[in-house]
Amino acid sequence: MTPELLSLANSPWIFVGAMLAKILIVFIVVMLMVAYATWVERKVIGHMQTRLGPMETGWHGLLQPIIDGLKLFFKEDIIPAQASKVAFILAPLMIVIPALITVAVLPFGPDVSFTWKGVEYLIPLQITDLNIGILYILAMAGLGVYGTVLAGWSSNSKYSLIGGVRASAQMISYELAAGLSIISVFMLSETLSIRGIVAVQQQPLWGVIDFLPNWYVFSQPLAFGLFVICSLAEINRTPFDLPEAETELVSGFCTEYSSMKYALFFMAEYANMIVISGIATCLFLGGWSGPFAASVPLLGVAYMLGKVICFMLFFIWLRATWPRVRYDQLMQLGWKVFLPLALANIVVTGLVVVLMQ
Repeated sequence: MTPELLSLANSPWIFVGAMLAKILIVFIVVMLMVAYATWVERKVIGHMQTRLGPMETGWHGLLQPIIDGLKLFFKEDIIPAQASKVAFILAPLMIVIPALITVAVLPFGPDVSFTWKGVEYLIPLQITDLNIGILYILAMAGLGVYGTVLAGWSSNSKYSLIGGVRASAQMISYELAAGLSIISVFMLSETLSIRGIVAVQQQPLWGVIDFLPNWYVFSQPLAFGLFVICSLAEINRTPFDLPEAETELVSGFCTEYSSMKYALFFMAEYANMIVISGIATCLFLGGWSGPFAASVPLLGVAYMLGKVICFMLFFIWLRATWPRVRYDQLMQLGWKVFLPLALANIVVTGLVVVLMQ
C-alpha cells in the first residue's frame, strides 16, 4: 500500500496536531540556537583572540545566555522623551517576527511515515511547503528592513537615523544581487519550492557522476559565493555591519534601545543567521540529504542541523578575522561587482541549459 501524504482533507485532527507539534518544536529549537549562538560566538572569537570568553556562569560559561536574558528582562526599559513612542515600540517586533516566520518553509528532514487506523500517512518534516517558497523568503527578508528603518527614525537620534538610512540603502543594493544570484538555481531545478529544490539535488551530479550528489554548489559556485556574501550584508553581519558600526555610530539604529527591546534586535540578528544558513543549505548543499538520510529521518535532521551550524561558524569566523569595510566600498561592491556578476551568471546558466537541451 502506498503511503498517503497527511493533509487537512484526509485527517483534519491528525493534521492540525502534527502541524502544531512541528511549529512548537521548530520554535523551541530556533530559540535555543539563537540563545546559544551568542555563547558560541563569544567563545569562538575569544579563543581566536587568545582569550577564554565567558567562563564564570556555569561550566565554561554555558549559563551565560540565560543570565544575559534575565538581566535584559529585568533591566529598566527607557524610551527617549522625544521618540515617536508607537513606532519605537513596534520596530523591534517588525524585525524579529519576519526572521522567525521565515523558518516555516525550510524543510529540515525527509518525510516520516506512521500508521493510523490501518492507513499509512506521510508527515513532511517542514511546517509548510509553498510552491513559491523562495518568493516568500525574499518577501519576508524585505520586511525586516522596515523595522530597522523605523527604529532609526523613531528614536529621534542622529546616530540612529544614519544607521536606519544605511540599512535601507544596503538592503536595496544587496537584496537585488542576492535575488538574482539564486535565479540560476531555479533555472536548473525548474521549481520555486524549496522542498522540490532539495529533492532535485539528491540525483547524481550532472546526471552522470553517481558517487557525488547534484548539489548546486558544484554547478553554481559563483551563485553560491554571491548569495552567501550578499546575505551577510542583508543581515548586517561583519564585514558589512555598517548600520550599527560602533566606532562611527555608537550602536547605529539601536542606540536608544534598552531592556528587552534591545534584546529583540540581537534575537533577530541570530535568527536571521539561522535562516540564511538554512536557505543556503537547502539551495546549494542539498538540504537534509546525505548518506542514509532518506531511510533514517533523524539522520536527515542531523545533516540539516550540521550544515546550518557550519555556516554559522563561518559567519562567526568572518567576524573575528575580517575588518569592517567603508560605506563607499560597500555600495561600490554591491552595484559594480556583485550585481554584474549575478547577471552574467544568469546569462551563462541560460546558455548552458539551452545547449544541454
